Amino acid sequence: MITVLSIILFAVFSSLGFIHFYWILGGKWGLEKALPTKEAGQKAMEPPKIATVIVGIGLISFGLIYLIKTGIINFQIPNWIITYGSWIIPSIFILRAIGDFKYIGLFKKIKNTEFAKADSKWFIPLCLTIGILGILIQLMNK
Repeated sequence: MITVLSIILFAVFSSLGFIHFYWILGGKWGLEKALPTKEAGQKAMEPPKIATVIVGIGLISFGLIYLIKTGIINFQIPNWIITYGSWIIPSIFILRAIGDFKYIGLFKKIKNTEFAKADSKWFIPLCLTIGILGILIQLMNK
């Protein structure tokens, strides 16, 4: 079961990472709903391209951590990265689902923008699922 959950998380993280690379290469699909917007429609933030690259690399790395943890791939990295990363990763996504109390997450105040609607429909459930699967992997792996 742990192996199946790890493969699912790897697939999710890899897909999300590659979407970020797609955006760096000029792709537009999904981009308009990917960043929080203010009520008037202007973007609440404008991340630099390097941040998008870092997020893409980070997401793919998260997926690889789960494959390494379960032994699907054998890659030597310090054990503390797997130990702490396996708790930090689901925590990041659960915190993302809870949100910033303004633009993102379960408790956002701005709810009628395109981003806010996509956040409620797709991003929050995805983040909660990632968080729960990551915690399940941790608890089953003891």
